[in-house]
Amino acid sequence: MRHPAPPSPVPAMPRSTPGARRMPLPRTVLARSAAAVLLGAGLTLAGCSDAPAPAARAKADADGNLRYGGIVFTPCALGNGRVKTVEAQCASFEVPEDHDAPAGRKISLALALIPAEGQPRPDPVVFIAGGPGQSILESYPSLHPAFDDLHRDRDILLVDARGTGGSHLLQCDEIRDVMRESGEEPSPERMLELGAQCRDRLSKTADLRRYATTDHIRDLDAVRAAMGIAQLNLAGVSYGTRVAQQYARRFPAHTRSVILDAVVPNTLVLGQDHARNLENALDAQFARCDAKSACLTALGDPRTHLQDLRTRLKAGNLAAVDYRDPVSGAWRSEAPSWGHLALLLRLYAYDPGASAMLPLVLKESADGRYQSLLSQARQISSGLGGSMAMGMSFSVSCTEDTELKLRPEDADTVLGTEFIEGMQAQCAQWPRGERPADFRAPLAGDVPVLALSGEYDPVTPPRYGEEVVKTLPNGRHLVVRGQGHGVLAAGCMPKLVAQFLDSLDAKALDAACLDRLAPLPPFSGLHGWEP
Repeated sequence: MRHPAPPSPVPAMPRSTPGARRMPLPRTVLARSAAAVLLGAGLTLAGCSDAPAPAARAKADADGNLRYGGIVFTPCALGNGRVKTVEAQCASFEVPEDHDAPAGRKISLALALIPAEGQPRPDPVVFIAGGPGQSILESYPSLHPAFDDLHRDRDILLVDARGTGGSHLLQCDEIRDVMRESGEEPSPERMLELGAQCRDRLSKTADLRRYATTDHIRDLDAVRAAMGIAQLNLAGVSYGTRVAQQYARRFPAHTRSVILDAVVPNTLVLGQDHARNLENALDAQFARCDAKSACLTALGDPRTHLQDLRTRLKAGNLAAVDYRDPVSGAWRSEAPSWGHLALLLRLYAYDPGASAMLPLVLKESADGRYQSLLSQARQISSGLGGSMAMGMSFSVSCTEDTELKLRPEDADTVLGTEFIEGMQAQCAQWPRGERPADFRAPLAGDVPVLALSGEYDPVTPPRYGEEVVKTLPNGRHLVVRGQGHGVLAAGCMPKLVAQFLDSLDAKALDAACLDRLAPLPPFSGLHGWEP
């Protein structure tokens, strides 16, 4: 909700912090936020006595800014122009680039605090973005409307991982600009060349060995300590689930609970299963069309279309096609390529609408009408190129996923071996940090864990969630029917999450409400699906 500006406007956010801009807020809102946190400072840890703590953790200063422990927050709004802005309190926090050399170079982390609507409990929820390379300050606003129950009595703390967003961003502009212009990923040879240029440029101001998961969790705990918070509730999405598990294992005393959405097991080598997982997910999606007579009759067999289309696009030499840019609305002219289809197939499940349209897009393209394919690929590449910090992504993968290997059985899949070959080549030239010896060990112990998976997720399939909860006696895995990658805000899930945080008993949750969710029916034509 927007409010009139107070008499003394707050200065603008630094340009280096995308996704967050300062918004002056009225004194009533500032007072409510400050009072809420002050009240929260008087609570002990959840599950213990509600008697007031001996000292407050936060206070409002003379300018209406919020001091939480040793960090001063000022009013701001989070948003990227595509969703409603979220009122927040923003701050920056300095940490050593190398935690083992604290006297060396410092970097600044971008933080945002969304104070609870009422009296907050002392254990905030920390949302952790995916990627690796996504900014949580940029991506969180799309989730916020779903979490009224959680936000009612808990602060939400966001920390851009180092190398993303406003935390010493490691963006490969060279790769991003090519993707935005072409609407597809560069060829492996071009990607390698652009990666080397990015490495050389970023290395002038960053030690690229220091931007992996282990560095990020040390940053998170430094922020926690500076704010005087005893325990955190961690909520990670996709790659963020790796961060949450690593934090919970290294700092168990400061971890109250863990929520894992689109689960990445510690044992997983990121990227190793991409080709096979996608193949299995496509089979499941295509079976849905085969089972619907309207879809099968109108569109034919999607798998056959895909195989024919793959051969044709890989051969190249197709004529340019005119189509509308889905972002700007301007006319564009491009020759369809395998890169467009590969990008769409890799990322279609992030959007349920794209999943429902996939058989139709394949049919249209197989018939020589490539406009839908080009339009969807451009929409994905426009968002991906700007939102994912590729430099940070390389630093994570090249440090942590060194076991990537070529598998002959992947050669005949849709994705083939190109991704793994590309990452192997990229990591051969990218600086590599040290991975802890126990990095691959599963998370274990009594920490309460709620793991979530989408039935049709082609990136982190449900079997990953099952693997993780095997070593967690207080863990539970929920598989959401008909959904893809990321289900934290789907249906009644936000209410279940809030109940879990209150009770810390995942096994006692009544998850029957999730049965009402179902996939969108596959399109059978340009009109949509059959009634």
